[in-house]
Amino acid sequence: MPKQSAGILLYRKVEGQLQVFLVHPGGPFFKNKDDGAWSIPKGEFLDDENGLVAAKREFEEETGQRIDGDFKQLSPIKIKSGKLIRAWAIEGDIDHTTITSNLFEMEWPPHSGKMVSFAEVDRAAWFDTATAKLKINAGQVNLIAELETIIT
Repeated sequence: MPKQSAGILLYRKVEGQLQVFLVHPGGPFFKNKDDGAWSIPKGEFLDDENGLVAAKREFEEETGQRIDGDFKQLSPIKIKSGKLIRAWAIEGDIDHTTITSNLFEMEWPPHSGKMVSFAEVDRAAWFDTATAKLKINAGQVNLIAELETIIT
């Protein structure tokens, strides 16, 4: 069974314009990457776990903020790696400058024997949908496109 992730596509309207909340992955591999590197807050989950419960947990782990309300399930998408992403959209508004993320450890620099901690997410931002489609990983663009059809 391919791996699967669950995530939240948070959105808001500002002066009639649809905006989405995206996060930028932390760690050395994404440090200098921008366009195509952002994502919805998401993470892997197991078959026996409820996807929405997992999505809410991952949102909290990556932003430090709980989210609840009227979730709209989006169509699952399959990315190049074969991973299936299940996502839910919800309207809300959080301060992107106050997020706090879980940490992960990895050997850095490679083959150094030194373990270093990095934030799973190093920053977050609100983007209009046109900009978000450039910023987000190409495999997730359809989540924003579907949101546009539901909301506008």
